[in-house]
Amino acid sequence: QVQLVESGGGLVQAGGSLRLSCAASGRFVSTYTMGWFRQAPGKEREFVAAITWNRGNAYFADSVKGRFTISGLNAKNTVYLQMNSLKPEDTALYYCAAGQTATTSVREYDYWGQGTQVTVSS
Repeated sequence: QVQLVESGGGLVQAGGSLRLSCAASGRFVSTYTMGWFRQAPGKEREFVAAITWNRGNAYFADSVKGRFTISGLNAKNTVYLQMNSLKPEDTALYYCAAGQTATTSVREYDYWGQGTQVTVSS
């Protein structure tokens, strides 16, 4: 079992920045791919970014490339999503997830956090 706890969400003006954190615990957590997804009201959950613990390979959705970065701190089993140049369309509930493979598919992730709300005002 893997437990994930997100933090760092909030209200920010367009153009601002936020950093989300995901604290992971459980067996073999360092072998998983850690991903961030988001879900806006009335929309499906979508991939944002992912990182592999072992090689540190990072992946991003086209909509956030150049604005978001993802990083992990192995010693603390924590993954960060740094979000810059935020836009109103980034408003969503952001989820941290852990899966066995590096993929953008929601279905491939086995464990999920409760989510943290990000609201970007125009």
